[in-house]
Amino acid sequence: MPLTPEQFNKLVTKEDLDEKLKDIATKEDVHKILAAVDGIAKKHKDFETELVANQGAHDRFETRIKNLEKV
Repeated sequence: MPLTPEQFNKLVTKEDLDEKLKDIATKEDVHKILAAVDGIAKKHKDFETELVANQGAHDRFETRIKNLEKV
């Protein structure tokens, strides 16, 4: 399907797109965002590890308490 002259004039060139994207976010901005996301992901992973460790400790305490209750 051929383009009409109006449609052709609305097409964006690579240079136009690059210029518009520069106004939105720079590589430095993207790097900062990715660094923040990486930091959050690491904290989440550390928190999950801590939760598992705490659950293991609680299970051990519960077993010890049940053994003491038997006595």
